[in-house]
Amino acid sequence: MSCETLTEEELCFFKAFGYLLKRAVLPKDACEDAIDRMWQTAPPGVRRDDPATWKPVRNEDASEDPLLIHQGTRWQYRSDGTRKWLLDLAYNDTIVGWAEQLLGKDTLRPPTVDGLPMGSYGPAWPGGPTDPQLTEGVRGIYATLPTDESDPQRHLHTDGHPFHLGVTCLLESNPPGGGAFTVWPGSHRRFYPLFQMQYDQARLPYYDHMPSLKGILHPESYLDEVQRVEADTDPVECFGDAGDIVFWHHRLGHMAGHNTAMPPTIRQALLFDFCKKDLDQMRLDPPQENMWRDWGDELQSAEIPVSRQFAAEQRLPVSLAESLP
Repeated sequence: MSCETLTEEELCFFKAFGYLLKRAVLPKDACEDAIDRMWQTAPPGVRRDDPATWKPVRNEDASEDPLLIHQGTRWQYRSDGTRKWLLDLAYNDTIVGWAEQLLGKDTLRPPTVDGLPMGSYGPAWPGGPTDPQLTEGVRGIYATLPTDESDPQRHLHTDGHPFHLGVTCLLESNPPGGGAFTVWPGSHRRFYPLFQMQYDQARLPYYDHMPSLKGILHPESYLDEVQRVEADTDPVECFGDAGDIVFWHHRLGHMAGHNTAMPPTIRQALLFDFCKKDLDQMRLDPPQENMWRDWGDELQSAEIPVSRQFAAEQRLPVSLAESLP
């Protein structure tokens, strides 16, 4: 497992493009143990030793239990999100050390062992998704099952809950086209100023007698910018080997990729967020002229150019890399 600190170039790349790929971070044996536990929660009919069964969950087998979702190509295992074995994997010294370089030493809100996992509180609004902020641990282990067609619900979006830094960790090797977490480089700088609050998105309460509006309220300027980003920016697919991770900024445009790889595979990843202890006060403020105001001094002071070689290692699209020195 890697122990080195982030370089100034890595910090500058994150500031410019909103994500950072790190390879061989998690120990392989711990990843394998997590996968073994994940398979104990498999959807009906999906068998580990038979790739022919790796297909979207049938409607009659679907589960919308917020602690264990089986629906379409989604298989989300959340019930162990605060168990020590999983927190030890997610919040290991290396990852926490890097997060502190980004956000500041001794500023992170710690998880609670055997606390309430994501899904314990129910949906964010009637008929809506479970809120990732409502957890005392990780979001969970999320699998993406194979499909032979695009999922219309999977598209570029930003998360509406308040947090600072997202982390997505591959627990099993994942090839290109295999449903990997996908990001739009640099979109965090474009989306950040478009909201009323710098961490939250505005939400409307739900009333039975006024059912047309509920949940997250997207500003028109944001919706327009989503279309522009999709049109002018090539996304980066964060595929890789077991133990690889990606850090990503809370306003970065992203999506869960479409899993159309052949031979078939299942994308299995651990997702969690880092929040600073004083996020509750920070979230009251509007977007700042300096969008890094709340981040760590080391990140804020990083100012060296990013090389084309490093950008290529990060899979930055050529159209963006051409602007680098």
